[in-house]
Amino acid sequence: MAAVSGGIHDDDSPGRPPRGAGSSTGHPDKGGILVCRPGCGACCIAPSITSPIPGMPKGKPAGVRCVQLTADLRCTLFGRPERPVVCTSLKPSIGMCGRSAEEALSILAALETATSEDS
Repeated sequence: MAAVSGGIHDDDSPGRPPRGAGSSTGHPDKGGILVCRPGCGACCIAPSITSPIPGMPKGKPAGVRCVQLTADLRCTLFGRPERPVVCTSLKPSIGMCGRSAEEALSILAALETATSEDS
């Protein structure tokens, strides 16, 4: 998953996941903070983003992969000031991430539908 704010980091390198990101079940790391699961990327695919993203000046529609998401599902903007505020505000949680990447996509797609202007 593209790393989201709130994890513990080894350094501020863009695209570097939070330390302890080896959990595929959404368990907290040693510090008790839920960390992003590698190979997910749901938060960079499912939601719409209306603010500009480098490479996507009009944002992105729901269900469309962000151009800043790498092949190994990490955010190239992580830790950088160009990262949209909405992305920085995301915090991994069981309620958002579920217990798998598939569940995360399903949860986030449902939240997107429930909060869209067309609802």
